[in-house]
Amino acid sequence: MIPPSHSSASALQDNERPATAEGTATPGHSPALSPAGTPGGTQAESAPPPPAKHRDAFFDNAKYLAIVLVALGHAWEPLYAGSRSAAALYIFVYAFHMPAFTVISGYFSRSFEMRRNQLQRLVTGVAVPYIVFQTAYAAFRYWAGDVPDFSVDLTDPWFLTWFLVALFLWRLTAPLWRIVRWPVPLALAIALAASVSPDLGSGLDLQRVLQFLPFFVLGMCLKAEHFQLVRRRAARIAAVPVLVAALAFAYWAVPRMNDAWFYHTDSAQHLGVPWWCGILMQLAMFGCSLVLTACFLAWVPGRRTWCTVLGAGTLYGYLLHGFLAKASRWWDWYDADWIHTPWGALAVTLLAGVIVTLLCTPPVQRALRFVMEPKMTWAFRKEPSPGAPPGRTA
Repeated sequence: MIPPSHSSASALQDNERPATAEGTATPGHSPALSPAGTPGGTQAESAPPPPAKHRDAFFDNAKYLAIVLVALGHAWEPLYAGSRSAAALYIFVYAFHMPAFTVISGYFSRSFEMRRNQLQRLVTGVAVPYIVFQTAYAAFRYWAGDVPDFSVDLTDPWFLTWFLVALFLWRLTAPLWRIVRWPVPLALAIALAASVSPDLGSGLDLQRVLQFLPFFVLGMCLKAEHFQLVRRRAARIAAVPVLVAALAFAYWAVPRMNDAWFYHTDSAQHLGVPWWCGILMQLAMFGCSLVLTACFLAWVPGRRTWCTVLGAGTLYGYLLHGFLAKASRWWDWYDADWIHTPWGALAVTLLAGVIVTLLCTPPVQRALRFVMEPKMTWAFRKEPSPGAPPGRTA
């Protein structure tokens, strides 16, 4: 859970668009001429200012609310076994929070064309944070006693880092989805094939990468007017009974359904069902997630609110809250009896929301930007000068 004009390639952060079209110089125009057009004038015509940029408040709000739901889901997980209500909320949220992130990621990957600057941002804004946090998580696991030895395996994403691997791979395939005739059906066919392929292996978390792929490709196919449709008053009203019905179904499904279907990490065979059942479930989950994602977006504010500024820091909140989410399990923070009461569950919910909100704030972004959005100009060759001989750089 954007446009290539931002310093980061991550859809959890990027959301800038030019407010005006790029200005173009008049052919043959010389800035050395005076306003009257005579050479040697005393006033040189100033160059047009760079186009102003703005962030779309709707998408910033959507990303912030989605990351809060991610954190709440992790906070409710230890309450799952002892509370049917908590379990229902858990699977209800898991049905659409990551699909919503992925759709938004695809929407802001529409212009990815493998240009030099886009590839550089893909490295600095996605690959580098992945390496850093995969290493940081490994060190944290070793320090906390979760594993006996310290080791870093970049081919096996751990916990939250799977999304960075997925975003990296999805975005590399973006040019392909713009040229095929039926991109969404093709992506869905790939997801269905993955869901019935038990030998796919766990490298790079490919099961999850491929099973979430249709949401990314769908996002690439969407236009601004599609989001306007779900933001209409009629859509908001219609979303209410749908969300209520989905929550009621989740409550009914808790003792009857394997929640592993919502993670998209396993094949049907690994979940103990026939392959054809996996195809049916994948189709059903895709449809369900899309409907709930639309209902979620219908209620996202389109104007600037107090949380809009936090939308630029969702990648920070997403990756950083993972340390607390895991520490709470390893260090038995949920062992207190009062936590497993309704008031305790409410307290946990509020605390998780506050923490992830703080982790998205501008001070956290400024403190960790060197890791999350490094410039790394030293790592890339300079842009070749116009007319320079091949193989030489400026």
